[in-house]
Amino acid sequence: MGCGPLKILTYLCYSIFFVPVFLFLFFLGIIKVVVFSPFVCLIIAFGVTGVAVGLCPTHLFWSTFSVARTKKFGPILKCLLILLVPVQTALYVVVGTIGSVVMGLGYGFIWPVMETFRAISKEGVPWYLRVVYCFTDGTWTCVQGACTIVRDFADFSFHSYFSVVDELLESNGEEPIELEVLRFAGCFLSATLGILVDLIVITAIVLYKAPILLFKGWYRLIQDLIGREGPFLETVCVPFAGFWILLWPIVVVLGIIAGVLSSVGFGCYAAVVAYQENSTKRGLLYVIASVSVFDEYTNDLLYLREGSCFPSQTKISRTDGFQCVDASHTRTAGSV
Repeated sequence: MGCGPLKILTYLCYSIFFVPVFLFLFFLGIIKVVVFSPFVCLIIAFGVTGVAVGLCPTHLFWSTFSVARTKKFGPILKCLLILLVPVQTALYVVVGTIGSVVMGLGYGFIWPVMETFRAISKEGVPWYLRVVYCFTDGTWTCVQGACTIVRDFADFSFHSYFSVVDELLESNGEEPIELEVLRFAGCFLSATLGILVDLIVITAIVLYKAPILLFKGWYRLIQDLIGREGPFLETVCVPFAGFWILLWPIVVVLGIIAGVLSSVGFGCYAAVVAYQENSTKRGLLYVIASVSVFDEYTNDLLYLREGSCFPSQTKISRTDGFQCVDASHTRTAGSV
């Protein structure tokens, strides 16, 4: 009991000292952002875009050549893949360009601020060196990090891409993969009904559980803030965790959008199930099972009642490991 007032005084002094130090470090990080983020964004944006555009003709030619020469695919599948190669290459350039701009803006803002807070919390370093590091960290190292991102992307686009595509030319005598055109009608029916059903039902599930995600998220973040746990454990993460609390409604909105978009993927996968199982009925049963799986997954995510109120079909399986078993509410690794 004798330590109670001392602890209260310590926390009070810490709080009074923390606010001006936090504001100073935050604005110092913002100054670094203003100075260095334009260079970082330009390096990443132009570097990644240049690599993507520069390798685009090579990717287009070598992908087409590899698909045409491979013995792993049948004639119909080869023709389809060759027609899709330009689309894949164009998406690669577009996604690379947009992603480079987003990456440049995010990295140019987050890294200088994080390095500024990280410098003051370094252990085993004298206080005067910590002050020096607050001004130096997140400056030139941020530019070097941008160059590293461009170099890693270039290595991935050149070495990793060609190593994966070259595997198409390796033949071990296996039977070629061919499309069964007669299955397309059932696949189209399964995908169409899957998108219609999943889009409506999953959207309803997401909208119903969005308020729960909002208030439970706020409760957990505020609880971690009081107990200095989770994202508030490290001093360097405190400002970003504070922003996390303020921006949590935006995260919930993004979660709603992601849930609605995922319903399209669930519905389209019904065509894959119908084709793999050579059964339109199984594709339609998967549509029902996918709703149950999504509902069960969101219940687990929000720590709600286990299982789902939607019916699960018995022994609806896929070749990638997905399986729904009625009344057991089992979800294997393939559904995660």
